[in-house]
Amino acid sequence: MYKKGNFHVLWKFSSRGGENMKYDYEINSSTLAIISIDDFSCKVLEEEAEYIVNKPSFDVIDDSCKYFGSSYKGRYEGTKSLIGMNYKLPIIIEESRNIIFFPTSSPQVNDCCWISLNKISDYYVENDNVYIFFKNHSKLKLNISFFTLENQILRASRLESVLRHRKNNENK
Repeated sequence: MYKKGNFHVLWKFSSRGGENMKYDYEINSSTLAIISIDDFSCKVLEEEAEYIVNKPSFDVIDDSCKYFGSSYKGRYEGTKSLIGMNYKLPIIIEESRNIIFFPTSSPQVNDCCWISLNKISDYYVENDNVYIFFKNHSKLKLNISFFTLENQILRASRLESVLRHRKNNENK
């Protein structure tokens, strides 16, 4: 088990030889979560691999937004306009593949974890801890309140709904 701040990783992938170091990383359709380790690195959880990336989680989010044609600031302002909220906003990383991530705390906080909305299968609370089950059957334990997680999932779902509604209206 790996523990840092507000989360626990409850599984390890051994099929690829353990953790891999990377200096750069773009979020993709296999990314489950981005977890801050310290001010200079983060852990990336994918469906079948995990990596240590030598940059802060916020930089991975911003660089991924830029890779897909915007920036964190641009995506943040877009989300703010679409759902009318001002803090702890979900971010559209890549719209055509519906890649939306949400923070578990303020993105400026060192132990902020970013979760992929569409990779979550279920979540529940047990002994004051929240567990997220991903669609690949892995599990992540967060030391945040159930209310906080549910609120963040609802914000991200609202953003997804607004985008889907706009796409459907475009196609009429």
